[in-house]
Amino acid sequence: MLKVSPLRDSALENFKNLFTDYYAELGCDDDCEHLVSEYIVPDLLAGLIKIDVLSENDKLSGFIIYQQDDINNDWNFMEGFGDIREIYVVPSLRRTGAGTLLLYTAEMRLRESGVKKSYALPALGSEPFFEACGYKKTDGYNAELDSIVYVKENLDNSCGKHVAG
Repeated sequence: MLKVSPLRDSALENFKNLFTDYYAELGCDDDCEHLVSEYIVPDLLAGLIKIDVLSENDKLSGFIIYQQDDINNDWNFMEGFGDIREIYVVPSLRRTGAGTLLLYTAEMRLRESGVKKSYALPALGSEPFFEACGYKKTDGYNAELDSIVYVKENLDNSCGKHVAG
């Protein structure tokens, strides 16, 4: 059974391991322990970001990191928009709807906090997943992350045909 819940202290070590797997898959050689301990967790505790984790039968199997862009946040690319910062699902659960469940949950929580639109800067190859979930490719570009901006104009949580995730 799949379940999405906010990241809790009890799952932090497992989250760090998943984050390390995620970064390795992206080809990043950053020190993940440092990133999580010095940036991600402090931003979570300060309320700047939200992290939800996916569990399958009580085993951590994915995560999504998201926020509402705000002038008070260091990462404020599109003020007032929801920002789907990172999403990861273990390979064995991809194309099962698990990623869609994570994204749906984040969009619902963003919408509940008053956000009407969101964006993502998809990693190469994950664009079809976001497109299937209602995100549209824009002319926007983020040079720092070398990514095209995808925007969802209405956080109605409707996802089309599941493509990847």
